[in-house]
Amino acid sequence: MAWIQLLFAGLLEIVWAVAMKQSEGFSKPVPSIITVVGMIASFWLLALAMRNLPLGTAYTFWTGIGAVGAFVVGIVFLGEQLSAMRIGAAVLIVSGLVLMKLSSS
Repeated sequence: MAWIQLLFAGLLEIVWAVAMKQSEGFSKPVPSIITVVGMIASFWLLALAMRNLPLGTAYTFWTGIGAVGAFVVGIVFLGEQLSAMRIGAAVLIVSGLVLMKLSSS
């Protein structure tokens, strides 16, 4: 159950990051509200997952899902730059997630 909570916490991190971008510095009410609600829900699910997962593992996965997810959303939906270096960085993040999972009990 903790891994499912962590997955949803990471997905909500993507949601609030994208909403924050869309809020244009919190000048648009709807994306601003989505940002705040998404943050609260994401942190809450992360906290629940941390009841059963080690801190380092949970936090690494949460930030990794958010970082790679925001990267993909930025490229696919927001027209952000795709370069070999950015792809390499995302691959390194995913590699770190795999290693962290393999090292956790």
